[in-house]
Amino acid sequence: MYGLMMNVPLTISSVLDHAETFNRDAEIVSRKPEGGIHRYTYRDAAGRSRKLARALQKLGVNFQDRVATLAWNTHRHYELYYAVSGSGAIIHTINPRLFPDQIVYIINHAEDVVLFVDITFVPLIEKIFPKLTTVQHVVVMVGRAHMPDCALPLLCYEDLVEAENEDFAWPQLDENLAAAICYTSGTTGNPKGVLYSHRSTVLHAMSSCSADILSLSSRTSVLPVVPMFHVNAWGIPYSATMAGCKLVLPAGGLDGKSLYELVDAEKVDLMLGVPTVWLNLLQYCDREGLKLESVDRLVIGGSAVPRSMIKAFQEKHDAFVIQGWGMTEMSPVGSTNSPSRFTDRLPLEERYDLQVKAGRALYGVQMRIAGPDGAALPNDGKSVGRLLVRGPWIASAYYKEAEHSAWRDGWFDTGDVATIDEQGFLSIVDRAKDIIKSGGEWISSVDVENVAMGHPAIAECAVVGLPHPQWAERPLLVVVPREGASADKSEILHFLAQKIAKWWLPDDVIFVRELPHTATGKVLKRQLRQDFHDLYQTPEGLAGQTAAV
Repeated sequence: MYGLMMNVPLTISSVLDHAETFNRDAEIVSRKPEGGIHRYTYRDAAGRSRKLARALQKLGVNFQDRVATLAWNTHRHYELYYAVSGSGAIIHTINPRLFPDQIVYIINHAEDVVLFVDITFVPLIEKIFPKLTTVQHVVVMVGRAHMPDCALPLLCYEDLVEAENEDFAWPQLDENLAAAICYTSGTTGNPKGVLYSHRSTVLHAMSSCSADILSLSSRTSVLPVVPMFHVNAWGIPYSATMAGCKLVLPAGGLDGKSLYELVDAEKVDLMLGVPTVWLNLLQYCDREGLKLESVDRLVIGGSAVPRSMIKAFQEKHDAFVIQGWGMTEMSPVGSTNSPSRFTDRLPLEERYDLQVKAGRALYGVQMRIAGPDGAALPNDGKSVGRLLVRGPWIASAYYKEAEHSAWRDGWFDTGDVATIDEQGFLSIVDRAKDIIKSGGEWISSVDVENVAMGHPAIAECAVVGLPHPQWAERPLLVVVPREGASADKSEILHFLAQKIAKWWLPDDVIFVRELPHTATGKVLKRQLRQDFHDLYQTPEGLAGQTAAV
C-alpha cells in the first residue's frame, strides 16, 4: 500500500517561485565586477531569470544542454543559476583559478554550448577559445556600456535580458533530471564531473536551512564568500532563496577591506568561506581596530579551522565559528558544528575543544568509519578509519565514468581519515594521502597545523610528511610568517613541544613567502612534498632536526 500524497516534483524553479511569492521584497545586494553596487529584490530576480530563460532558448540552448559560467558571486550569476536549471538545461560553474588547460578540458568534457563570463575573465577566454570544441556563444555579463574590445564575437548579457519579457513559464520537470554540474579540482589527473539533480539540490537546501545546521530565515543577512563557481557556493544560492534571506554577494572583492565594508553596510550576520579569506579579514580588522559588529555566526570549511581562528572571531568579534565539512561529491555540506545544546552548556575553552571538530551530520547524510578490511568501526571517538558516506545528495558516480574505486558497496569513500564519537561528532584526522606514518605510528598533519597556527608569528602553515631513512616519514613544518612578526625555528619548535607529543614534533621548520594553493584555496601539499622531497635524505637535512630543542 502506498501513501495517498501528491507527487509534486522538487525542482529548482519552485525554490525561486516560493521566494517571489512569500519573500518578494527581500533584498539581493551585489557588487558588480564593472564597479558599483547593485540592489534589487527576489521579485526582480525572478522576473529577470524568466527573461534570461527565454533568451537561452533563442540562443539555441536545448533540453539538458550544458551552459557554462566563469563568474564571481553576483546578481547576474544568481539569475543564471535559476534560468539555466529552471528551463531544463544544466548549469556548469567553472573555477577560473584552474589551469587554462584544465578549463579547456572540462568545457569540452561537459560539451558546453554557451559560455557566460564576467568581464574579468574575457582575456582568459580569448586565449583558450580556439581549443573549445562545442561552445557556440560567449556572453559577457555586463551592460552595453561596459562591453570590452575583443576579437571574439561576444554577446552582451543585459542586451539579451532586456530584449525579452517575463511571461516565460517554467517547464514541469522530472525532479531526477540533472540540474547542475561541478568538476572536482583536488584530484590527480583530469578533474571529475559531479552531476547534481533537481531533487538532490532541493533536499540539500532544505536540510541546510534547519536550525541546528545554518539556521536560515527571512531575518538572516547572509554573505557567501565561498565562490558560486565552487560547489554552488555550498548551496547558499538555493538555501538562502528557500528561506527568504537577504543575500549579499561580494563579486571579486575578497580582500579584508572590501569584505568589511560590505558586511558593515549590509548588516551581515552570517558569513561563509574558507580559512584563508577569514585570515585576511581578521588581519584587516586588527590593523584598523575594527569589529564585525553585525556578525553573529560564520561557517568555515574547505580545510581544518585552527583553534586560534575560532578564538579570534569569538573573543574579538563575538562571532561563533561553525566548522563545516563536505565535498564536491556531497553537494557539498556533510556536517556542521553549529551552536547547539552541546556547545551551550560548556565553558568557553571546552567549547573551543568541541568547535575544532567538523560537527555532526546533516539529516540525510549517513557516515561510518571503515577499517582496512572495509568493516565498520565503532563511534567511540578513538577508532580511526576511512570516512564513508551515503545519502540523497551524494554522488553515485562521476560524469561519463561508469566505475570508480571511490564507491564501496553503495558508500562513497571520501578519502578522509576520521573518527566519530558517541554523540556523532566527526573529527577529520587527515586526508588519507596527507597523514604521516612515522616509525609505524600515525601523525595527523591537521592537528600539528592547528597547534602551530596558535603561534602569534605564524600567518599560515602546512605540515607534510617527507621520506626519512630511519622512520619512513617525518613531518616538516612550512611557515608563512605574519606581517611584522618575527620568529626563528627553535622558538616555534619550543612552542609546539609544549602542546604536542614529542614524536609528532616536526624535524624541521622552513619559512616561505607563500604556500602553494589549489584552485579552491586549499594548501597544495602535493607540491610541498615534491619541493622538499629529499630534505631528510642528506646529512645536512638530518643535521638540522629537532634534537637541539
